[in-house]
Amino acid sequence: MNKRNHKIYLRDKQNLEARLERKQYPDQPDPMFKDSNIHYEISERARAVGCGGIGAMHKLVCRLGLDEAINRNVVLLQVHVPYWESDHVLNIAYNVLAGGKCLEDIERLRNDEAYMNALEADRIPDPTTAGDFLRRFDEDWIFALQETFNETRRKVWSLQDASFRKEAIIDVDGTVAETTGECKEGMDLAYNGIWGYAPLIVTLANSNEALYLVNRPGSRPSSDGAAVWIDRAIDLVEPVFQKVSLRGDTDFSLTSNFDRWDEKKVRFVFGYDAKKNLVDMADALPERDWKTLQRPPRYEIKTEERRRPENVKEQVVKQREFENIRLESEQVAEFDYRPGHCKKTYRMVVLRKNLTIEKGERRLFDDVRYNPEFPIIPSSSAECGGSLARSVM
Repeated sequence: MNKRNHKIYLRDKQNLEARLERKQYPDQPDPMFKDSNIHYEISERARAVGCGGIGAMHKLVCRLGLDEAINRNVVLLQVHVPYWESDHVLNIAYNVLAGGKCLEDIERLRNDEAYMNALEADRIPDPTTAGDFLRRFDEDWIFALQETFNETRRKVWSLQDASFRKEAIIDVDGTVAETTGECKEGMDLAYNGIWGYAPLIVTLANSNEALYLVNRPGSRPSSDGAAVWIDRAIDLVEPVFQKVSLRGDTDFSLTSNFDRWDEKKVRFVFGYDAKKNLVDMADALPERDWKTLQRPPRYEIKTEERRRPENVKEQVVKQREFENIRLESEQVAEFDYRPGHCKKTYRMVVLRKNLTIEKGERRLFDDVRYNPEFPIIPSSSAECGGSLARSVM
């Protein structure tokens, strides 16, 4: 961006901030949306495009050499008449960036001359050609394409400042992807009755980048084959980041891998099932070991705090004398625990909820439960002499 364009950009940005600045308006005589005298002009040389950032994104792709890496590592076409592998991959990716939801939306971009001029392309693949290209992929080529993306990501990570590269936080989770088709290969019935797939997603929490996405039938558990892809993610980020941390829910407490990850100086925070022996250990803790949990506010109030409206749902529950569970307080404690597949001892963090059971206006009894969805409490493994695990009880 030259100095003139940069000056124009800063001026427009300042004008926009001034227009959107929070202020107290007096009673307005007219609506904000007015009947303006707008004119539309067609220029002979200049062309406008709705997705103006697409040119900058393509420039970044070329500067990083991602297009060349795709052509080098993903060889699916014998001849290029006229498209290369990078043309197909970028065409589908740019369709999403331009607001497309499916392959058919590429047709809109094929009829936008300004869009193709921004990419300096004579033409782009149509939706049918893009679909034919996707059908050429098998599992090995999908993995090769993901590794090509990750190879480029390393270049980008290396260009970031030291604060970004201080610690890599890897999140691992499974989800359910529904499909309405009946002839989709590999689809199955998930635990919640949805037909589709159960992909495994391994992401870098620092930037919300999906490092690996592994498709699986809908009937597979979340942790199925997860250890292999977690190890790949660790190997990917280790050369760039100073520290590596793993996070996941109870399904990813793969205890047979804990010692190996700990030896590699990888920290981890996983949920852990509330088994009877852990419940007994938590109950046996002295009361002085429990500390009140202070949760941070969901958001910061920058103006005056609004008056809280009446809880209509609560009123209906009392009137109809439904059984109501009310949270009174929360405490946390910790203790050392060695899982059956581990030779080392790890720290378990437990969340205890003190509850009151009510029915209508009557208070029936008090209850103590260990939360099945314990939130992560940041802590340093150095403080406890080993990697950090957490107990979901």
